[in-house]
Amino acid sequence: MARLKEKYLSEVKTAMQQKFNYKNIMQVPKVEKLVINIGLGEAVQNSKALDAAINDLTIITGQKPIVTKAKKSVAAFKLREGMPIGAKVTLRGEKMYEFLDKLFSIALPRVRDFNGTSPKSFDGRGNYSLGLKEQLIFPEIDYEKIDKLRGLEVVFVTTAKTDEEAKELLQLLGMPFRS
Repeated sequence: MARLKEKYLSEVKTAMQQKFNYKNIMQVPKVEKLVINIGLGEAVQNSKALDAAINDLTIITGQKPIVTKAKKSVAAFKLREGMPIGAKVTLRGEKMYEFLDKLFSIALPRVRDFNGTSPKSFDGRGNYSLGLKEQLIFPEIDYEKIDKLRGLEVVFVTTAKTDEEAKELLQLLGMPFRS
């Protein structure tokens, strides 16, 4: 079992139940899934950028990403409907907890001038979005093998009803929020 999942089951659930006075243990919020996304506007002109991004996401998450396609045509960007413009991976279960552990304990501390994540990135329904400027913060990525620095977005989808509950959940799991 993943180290973070054990922590959630043993410590976080009871702390959340005491703080928010849940009557039933099943009311305690949990992280449902993680969606890791790389948007590639440059894939319109350079198709090799998409392959490199897919390779990076595969190495980082341990799972093959799906290619996202444009929903609308935009003439100003020379974009046609159905063209590949990104890649995303959805993690659930054990892989999700392994990725969270790696993100909180290894990757985020490697960010340059890091002083915590923004506490304002909640959506109002208990979900949190985190933008990362470069893929190099993950130890699996080899600096010599990348062609370009790419940012990625990590979306934490929780079962929490409010942002306050979601923030407390992520903080107890180990997310370093800025004070």
